[in-house]
Amino acid sequence: MKTLSDQAVGTAHGKIILIGEHAVVYNEPAIAMPFLATPVEVIIEKINGESVISSSYYQGLLQTVPDSLKNLKSLIQSICSDLNQPVDGLSISISSLIPPERGMGSSAAVATALVRALFAYFERDIAHNTLLNYVEISEKIAHGNPSGLDARVTSSASPIYYKKDSHFASIPLHVSGYLIAADTGMKGQTKKAVRDVARQMERASHQTLTIIKKIGHLTEEARLAIQDDHVERLGELLTLSHDCLKQINVSNDRLDHLVDTAIKNHALGAKLTGGGRGGCMIALARTAKQAKLIAHKLMENGAVETWIHALGENSNE
Repeated sequence: MKTLSDQAVGTAHGKIILIGEHAVVYNEPAIAMPFLATPVEVIIEKINGESVISSSYYQGLLQTVPDSLKNLKSLIQSICSDLNQPVDGLSISISSLIPPERGMGSSAAVATALVRALFAYFERDIAHNTLLNYVEISEKIAHGNPSGLDARVTSSASPIYYKKDSHFASIPLHVSGYLIAADTGMKGQTKKAVRDVARQMERASHQTLTIIKKIGHLTEEARLAIQDDHVERLGELLTLSHDCLKQINVSNDRLDHLVDTAIKNHALGAKLTGGGRGGCMIALARTAKQAKLIAHKLMENGAVETWIHALGENSNE
């Protein structure tokens, strides 16, 4: 009789909305990037007795997880049922460098790593679409009606170009450079920001729609810049996008200050990322040395954490 692995590992990573946030709600495109600087790892080991989970939020029995982890409990139960395996006998350790509630795909990345770890532990292959379907189980419990974007980007090595109603396409990553992300220390306010943009659309529809369409145009240009290795142009597009996001009132003083700080310290471009009103901002640099300097200056000016991610094959110095 074949015995199961004594230990298995599953991995994933964070995601960054590069450009197109908010406009994507109105059928314009957006681009999301895998952000390898924020990895997630799930380790599963064989134990006797009831299954346990160890994470930064909870350490204890799987059966008594708090509400914030019930999405993972349901996911584990679904996979064990589908694979005809017992739910007991698992020690599940979760390690994540993705800050929660910052629009960086934390819940989807943990679910992705967990699915991969479980299939590896039970020595089963998994198709990518099957992986996405399982992550969706977790995301529906965590978020209600997920777009599917986070599941795709946190499990992918390529940027994803997408539109509303599930149009997804991978983009070849040919651009070289360094992407810096900085955490404002404030939780993002995506739902409120989306509602406020909708109200602005009702009050000043022509003006707001013009800005939304401009963001969509900038996103299409960014797609070409990524494919054609025009990193300076990509930086310009990011800054122009931030200016548009300011006009629809989804930025705030702290985000604007960090964006200005990055630009003053020779970033090629910078903007907020995600829903806005908090969360994170991003900046683009040509070299690793410049990226480290920008990250240092962002920390000096109020960021609570920074990460640097090398883009393309020629960015490793």
